[in-house]
Amino acid sequence: MRRFGLIGYPLGHSFSKAYFTEKFARENITDCIYENFPLSDISEFKGFLNQYPDLEGLNVTIPYKEKIIPFLDILDPVAGEVRAVNTVAVIRNGNSRLLEGYNTDVYGFELSLLNHLKPWHTHALVLGTGGASKAVVWVLKKIGINYRFVSRTRQEGMLTYNDLSRTVLLDHLLIINCTPVGMYPETQQAPPLPYEHLTSRHLLYDLIYNPEKTLFLSYAEKAGAGFCNGLEMLRLQAEKSWEIWNRKGNSAGNL
Repeated sequence: MRRFGLIGYPLGHSFSKAYFTEKFARENITDCIYENFPLSDISEFKGFLNQYPDLEGLNVTIPYKEKIIPFLDILDPVAGEVRAVNTVAVIRNGNSRLLEGYNTDVYGFELSLLNHLKPWHTHALVLGTGGASKAVVWVLKKIGINYRFVSRTRQEGMLTYNDLSRTVLLDHLLIINCTPVGMYPETQQAPPLPYEHLTSRHLLYDLIYNPEKTLFLSYAEKAGAGFCNGLEMLRLQAEKSWEIWNRKGNSAGNL
């Protein structure tokens, strides 16, 4: 049996196990299993690997997308630039084991975002500064969209939520939520923006997928703005992970 799984903590919000379990059933893949592996601390990782010698691949979620990097032997060039990993390929040859790190969030986010962009979406606000935001800004730089980080605390070169005036929102018609604010079960929360200044030219993208329409996206809908949740991105990045795990002669290379 080929074993795959997800590490992070906690994992009650996880998309991956249900997605791959349904994929295996739909495609009649009978020799694979996908499991959740909640690790309360990244220091448990080496012991966890030794516990599952048949493990072939992992997805990585909060809070370990950055913390996993020191445990890896090889970093794909994109993951190296982003400095965040959400996919690990476990390559075994006899008693030796190599761990290769990739960032498929980049792939999923780019394809998903391009499906919704309009010509006037040239400046973005990126809410949050964690591992997810690193993949987002890598894509924004690649496709030529200017961006500003928005943080709860004042940091050099970043905006705070208190800085988000009508002028700032009208100058940034793409707003991307990379925080967990609004995720189930705290569905009545939203990042503290002046939503009354949203227009029909805005596009709000929420990396959250549960609930399907967060309060953040409901404000966009009310303003007649475009909006998108993170489900399409997750499906795309999951399929890219599957592709990586099934490469013959797997080795780090461009996504």
